[in-house]
Order: sequence, then structure tokens, then C-alpha cells
Amino acid sequence: MLKTIRAPGMYVQGYNVIDEFASYASKFGKRPFIIGGKTAVSRVEKRMLPGINTHDLKCNFSVFTGRGTKKDALELASSALNHSADVIVGVGGGLAIDTAKAVSHRTDLPLIIIPTVASTDAPCSSVALQYTQDNIIDEIIQLKRNPDIVIVDTKIITEAPVRYFVAGMGDALSTWFEANTCDRTGAKNLAGARPALAGKAIARLTYDTIMEYGESAKMAVELKAVTPAVEMVIEANCYLSSIGFENCGLGAAHSFGIGVGSLRGTEKQLHGELVGFGVIADLLIENYPFNEIEKIINFCIAVGLPVTLKELGVDDMSRDNILSAGRACFGPGSNLKNLSFDISEELAADIILAADALGRRYKNIE
Repeated sequence: MLKTIRAPGMYVQGYNVIDEFASYASKFGKRPFIIGGKTAVSRVEKRMLPGINTHDLKCNFSVFTGRGTKKDALELASSALNHSADVIVGVGGGLAIDTAKAVSHRTDLPLIIIPTVASTDAPCSSVALQYTQDNIIDEIIQLKRNPDIVIVDTKIITEAPVRYFVAGMGDALSTWFEANTCDRTGAKNLAGARPALAGKAIARLTYDTIMEYGESAKMAVELKAVTPAVEMVIEANCYLSSIGFENCGLGAAHSFGIGVGSLRGTEKQLHGELVGFGVIADLLIENYPFNEIEKIINFCIAVGLPVTLKELGVDDMSRDNILSAGRACFGPGSNLKNLSFDISEELAADIILAADALGRRYKNIE
């Protein structure tokens, strides 16, 4: 039986660790090509400059304003080659990180990822999403390798809006349940192999960490404080969840997140907010014990994750509209095939409605 473990070459997490960027980048050469959104670049550039000057690096900061399309990646790849870059650096959230991954893939250059928010498990994975101009998944790129180095500055993470931190917990919350599904059904992981013991153990540790420390960590981040709980949840969001999902596989939670995310009104929702709702739907479709479902709903409410369609921006609750979400659950990026049974678009829509009804019940919303 083939088993695999994929992970970044190095994961570095700490307070003010961004100050050491140049010492890590210099391992690959002298000409980093840095891709990031305007806000993300502004948050890290000044912190990087002393080290950049000390190590005599010739950096090109490319402020990313695109939509994460193939065209964006191709244009940036051309710019990187024109700069004679020897390492690609992605700075920011999921869109900038995925774009940097795509540029690294197309140029075959080493990759350093510096997340400025802990909103997803994208930083450490070997997967990059490319989108259309309409924000629909266009391509899922399987990179040749995971990022060479991931640098997570806990001070920078806690300075970001708390909503991103909470969304990361929503994304990480799915890791164990989807890993458990794939393990039970014999589904393969993203490398086309079966989950190794380490992958399953890390997936479970992701869940245990989020449930144990998530609420207190959120309270600390609201105060811009870096506590041990915050450090543990950042690691769970950015590293543990990534290792867990990539080495075990994905399932219904992400598929339901894609389905709900196709509805009008959800455009401004974060990935982890949609996936968090998808976890509730996942537990319903897989018929988990009700006390387990209740535990997840109460946790989501406690940390501020959406548990109703209304909270996710959906106003049109007509059967036709929810059925369109059910259909979208089977679209690009879907992993419903990893369940142990087949489901229909109609059943997917019913599960979305049932998850919403439970959320409204626990929030005392009619």
C-alpha cells in the first residue's frame, strides 16, 4: 500500500521572525521576486529592509492587484524572469499565496511563503488555485513540491483583523472530519496515495487544538496579543491543517463550502467562513451523532463563525436558489466522490437547508 507525506521544506513561526527574512531568502540567491497585495507588502516591506540591505539582496516588490487568474500568473512569471529572480516570495492571504505558487510552478524557481493572515491552510500546501475573472475556480495546480520555506510572524498575524484568524479556524475545523472520511472510504490523498499515520495524527491534532484553544485565542487576537493559545492556533491554521488535508484528503465540508459560495450575496465571504458552514453540512450528510454536531455549532457561534445562510449573505432562500447551490457542490474542486455513498444535487440542497435550520435554531433566529 502506497503512503505519502508531503510538507514544506521548512516551517518557521515566531514573534518578529519576519526580521530574519533575508537570512532565509539568501539561501537561494540574491534576487527575490516578491508578490503581494498592497496592504500585505506595506506591512512587511519596512521590516524586511534592514536584513535585505545587510545581505545585499536585490528585491523586486511586485504589488499584486489581480484576480488570481492564469493571465496574472503568466505576466508575473515573465516579470520574475526579466528580473533574473532566483526565488519567488508570496506575501499576504490566499490569493497572493496561490498566485506566487503558480509563478514558482511556471518558472521552476524556489518558493518562500509569508502569510500575513492565518485565514486558510494554503501557505504550506503544494496546491494552487487559479480563478476566472468571475472568481470561479479555473484550474487546480498540483505543484512539483511544497513551498521551500514558510515564514509565519505571529505579531503580523495578530495585527490583522480578527475575522481572518477566525476564518482560519473554520477551514482547519474541516481537516479531521474530511481526513476521517477519506480514511474510512479508502479515498486517496492529493498525491494519489493513502493517508500515512502521521497525516492522520496531525489531522486529529488540528481539531483538538482548535477546539481546546480557539475561543481563548480569538479573545487574545481581539486585543492584538500573542499568547501561547494564539501561537498554537496559528500553527493549527497554517501548518497542521495543511499537512492534514494534503496527506489525508478532502471531503464534503469543502464541497458544501463551494456550493454555498456560488450563491449571490456570498462574494465577500472568506474561504474558511464558507468551509466552517460546510463542516456542519458534512456532519449532517455523514450522520454524525447529534452531540458532535451540536458541539461544532456551539463552537462556531462562540468564535464568530457563520452558522446560517443569512450570515453568509444569502437572502434568496427559494428552493430553486438552494438547488443551484446543491448543483455547485459537484462543480470544480468538489470531493463528494470521497464519501462512502452517492448523493444527489437535491440531497445536497436539503442538507444545506438542514444546516441552516440548525444554525438558526441555536442562534434563536426564526
